Amino acid sequence: MKITILSVALVSAMAMSACSKNEPAVDTAAADTAAMEAETTAADAMEAAPAETMPVATENPMVGGAAMLADKDIIDNAVNSADHTTLVSAVKAAGLVDTLKGAGPFTVFAPTNAAFAALPAGAVDGLMKPDKKADLAKVLTYHVVAGNVDAAALMAQIEAGGGKAMLTTVQGEQLTAMAHDGGIMLTDANGNSAMVTTADVRQSNGVIHVVDKVLMPKS
Repeated sequence: MKITILSVALVSAMAMSACSKNEPAVDTAAADTAAMEAETTAADAMEAAPAETMPVATENPMVGGAAMLADKDIIDNAVNSADHTTLVSAVKAAGLVDTLKGAGPFTVFAPTNAAFAALPAGAVDGLMKPDKKADLAKVLTYHVVAGNVDAAALMAQIEAGGGKAMLTTVQGEQLTAMAHDGGIMLTDANGNSAMVTTADVRQSNGVIHVVDKVLMPKS
């Protein structure tokens, strides 16, 4: 009887051993690697997917090597631009500092130092003289439009106008805005043109668009 029981047990053990040999072996290392790769892929996907509730921050472009802060006014930002020292001096000479620090809003097309330097010899110095203060103010306010007109709004006006928009300046005369070479071109009352080189520099009291030429009114 003991021999029979022992034989049965031996046969069962041999059968179980044979079954385990027929089953494929589980590669635990490969399984762990696959799991880690799956976790990494999921994490990457979560990082790549934009958060719908997170607003996209819009930063001002640098101007004249300086940061332009949207919570500062037109004057407080302009004085920091190395490319606009002539414009700032002209604004001071024309007595327009307080105006451009006001609530506005104003849209300013701001000529660079190079734009002023491109004027005929002696033109800038002549306008800076005390007896030319009124003339200087006319030139500067010809670069200012009432309201907050960013590039998108200006392009919308151009499209609505069949390819051009007429902008009435604070000086009283108009500028013509048109799309040109992927940007915005402004033409003054004398037919001279300037390109917007840096758009949408947002201010607490409006917006600045940097231009590469000085625009001149008729009168």
